[in-house]
Amino acid sequence: MIFKKLFTYGENVAGYEIPVLNEREARAAAGILFVGAFLGLTNGAMLGTPIFSKYFVSFFAVDFTMRVLHARYAPSLLLGRFFVRNQKPEYVGAAQKRFAWMLGLILAYPMFYYLVIDFQPNPIKILVCLICMALLFLESAFGVCLGCKMFEWINRKNPRYCPGGVCEMQIKEPVQKFNPAQTVILITTLLLMSYGTYAYFTKLPSRTILSKKIKTLMMSQAELDAIRIAKEKAEEDALFDDDNDDDFFK
Repeated sequence: MIFKKLFTYGENVAGYEIPVLNEREARAAAGILFVGAFLGLTNGAMLGTPIFSKYFVSFFAVDFTMRVLHARYAPSLLLGRFFVRNQKPEYVGAAQKRFAWMLGLILAYPMFYYLVIDFQPNPIKILVCLICMALLFLESAFGVCLGCKMFEWINRKNPRYCPGGVCEMQIKEPVQKFNPAQTVILITTLLLMSYGTYAYFTKLPSRTILSKKIKTLMMSQAELDAIRIAKEKAEEDALFDDDNDDDFFK
């Protein structure tokens, strides 16, 4: 019995036909990891050091390896369990959560290699980090598991016991719907947030490595070509100025 439990993924809970996991501790763990990723990113951007990120990415890779092998012993999930131990469990299917964490593991090991083993700072690595942070934030703040949704698309059948009961919910309650005024406010808010983010990274002076990288990524090819031409012209002008100075002293 103990041997069988050791190799069973998820927990067998009375009233559930398949192995399940506690969504509350998973969301708490996602929030903990998001804070770690955010601190690593801000430390790298403001202090110019990857030390915190190296330790965090190492922990992240080990943690997601344990999640995929056996979630019962993953460090971040145990931390999450500690903080929500007095809350009623919310059970979700273990299979779709394992699939979602496998996607996280696929992102974790390239980051581990290029940040810890062979340090190579580049915009692609920053983009992968931002994707991981977005996924962690969606899960911790809104209970949205994109990996679970992908699991449904790939299997072409509805999984059981999805986070938030989205697999079983067929009709929205009145409190979940938007009236016309609420729809206008929601769309306006999203547009303002989108423009504010874009303006922050493109209009303001770039004072950190991260903001410079993101500003470059968001530029069009025409803008990049204009900057390159201006830089080449400035170098040529500087070269001619040096030659004129030499002629003057002769």
